[in-house]
Amino acid sequence: MKRNLSFLTQRLLQTNYASTLPFIRLLSTQEAIERRHHLFTLEKKRQLENVGRIEKIEVQYKGVPNECTLVMNKDISTPYDCARHLSEWHMESSALALLDGQVPWDMHRPLTDNCTLELQNFSSVSPQQVNKAFWRSCSLALGACAAAAFREHVPVLLHSFPGPDIRSGSFTYDVALPSLPDWRPTELELRALSAEFVKLARRGSLFERLEVGRELALEMFVENEYKTQQIPSIARDSGKVTLYRIDKHVDISRGPMISNTSQIGRVTIASVHKLTGSSPDSAEAKQLYRFQGVALPAGVHINHFAYSILEQRARKLNPVRSPFNSLEVDESNAAPESVSAKA
Repeated sequence: MKRNLSFLTQRLLQTNYASTLPFIRLLSTQEAIERRHHLFTLEKKRQLENVGRIEKIEVQYKGVPNECTLVMNKDISTPYDCARHLSEWHMESSALALLDGQVPWDMHRPLTDNCTLELQNFSSVSPQQVNKAFWRSCSLALGACAAAAFREHVPVLLHSFPGPDIRSGSFTYDVALPSLPDWRPTELELRALSAEFVKLARRGSLFERLEVGRELALEMFVENEYKTQQIPSIARDSGKVTLYRIDKHVDISRGPMISNTSQIGRVTIASVHKLTGSSPDSAEAKQLYRFQGVALPAGVHINHFAYSILEQRARKLNPVRSPFNSLEVDESNAAPESVSAKA
């Protein structure tokens, strides 16, 4: 597979973009995941090699057990590397970094200048930013599970997920399933999706951040019509697109995210709602499925009854921003189409 991906990458670089487009769109969902993962790895390696002469920066750590000054490598060292100098507890519990008292920063994102550093966990005094990062990370992971859960012959096109709104009661991801126009997941299929999410969480995969140029982003998502439409507007100001990778799944998000998937504890994929409407740039009717879930951070425990209330709330359609101008929800009682997800 890696040999095929290398050949495909060389072909993309050596031939005209438009001429390869029809060939790329024939990739299966799993092949597209592998290809993005391969390109992400190559670009991350290239950026690291371009750092050049290593410069030192001073990081003023503020927090328990004592404040201290750490001398780290510019554009290489991350808040997680700083946590390694403190203790194993800091490494495992820290979900998000706060630079200079106000800038939320990913734990695995390289530091670029002298700064003060605070490490935040889910029991911090002011947990607003880390809670948003947790909700956002769950949405990204939900997209990874949706892409991996279906059988090979079912194409899965990830559209997007809205910004975190904890008050809404669920994290979401909008997904297109072109071959399943009337899919209604059974309880067994929802459990299979939840099991896929639990497996991802137990792997402890890092949330890796990478900024890439517009052209490379278009190349990485060339088989996804929704992402290729979104990328030009995302890159309009800076010419850059921010990507995240967990395991082999690569997606677009401004971030920040939590440190790794093992910080996600109890989780349930509660419902899937069919959305229909028209996109802002076209009057043509389109259809998406809104996957919804609820989760708790690892180490946070509540009783079964309280959690069941959260699950019931997460089953209701989340009213957050929709990709469509006019949003309609199909609540008809048509018989569900049987499509088994991999457990």
